[in-house]
Amino acid sequence: MISVLHLSKIYKNDSVETVALDDVSFDIKKGEFVAIMGPSGSGKSTLMHILGALDSPTSGDYTLDGQNVSKLSDDTLASIRNKKIGFIFQAFNLLPRTSALKNVILPMVYAGIGMQERQERARQALIDVGLGDRMDHTPAQLSGGQQQRVAIARSLVNNPAIILADEPTCNIASNQADEIMKIFEELNATGHTILMITHEHDIAAHAKRVITMRDGEIV
Repeated sequence: MISVLHLSKIYKNDSVETVALDDVSFDIKKGEFVAIMGPSGSGKSTLMHILGALDSPTSGDYTLDGQNVSKLSDDTLASIRNKKIGFIFQAFNLLPRTSALKNVILPMVYAGIGMQERQERARQALIDVGLGDRMDHTPAQLSGGQQQRVAIARSLVNNPAIILADEPTCNIASNQADEIMKIFEELNATGHTILMITHEHDIAAHAKRVITMRDGEIV
């Protein structure tokens, strides 16, 4: 599902070069649940941005679902983000004055899916994450764990090739974090490919494989 080969990322500021990723290579098969761990500054966030088609590598190749996305145009990358990648962020990134249902519907609007199908998919996704009775609530009316469930539902509605979760339990209580990880395990059991960034060992333990990074390299 994912193939990363000799991936490097160098940021240049005036005469200073910062190596964020240094010759990183790995594969993730369809249906895997993989965690990427590492301290602050290890390169895991830079890697997530590249895997999420939010940034491009300085060198190397990144193939997602059979397509090399390393050197595509911005418009093509935007299409891939919308149709092939389901994002889950630590800050939830929900529209604050919009209901859970409408937040989940939004990616399907950009994907050009018809109104009736959008409604049906969004409702089912919220039911699947246990929020069937909270569809009309705004984020302010939901707990942190419930907001993250909305974000998970939103990540699923376009049937993405892979789900990318960036510190998905960072801003929620520990008991709610356990509930979120159970949802991830259930999604993985039904065939979803999940790649999760975390700095918490107990959260990473829910994954079936852990990739550890330090100083831009896989260790």
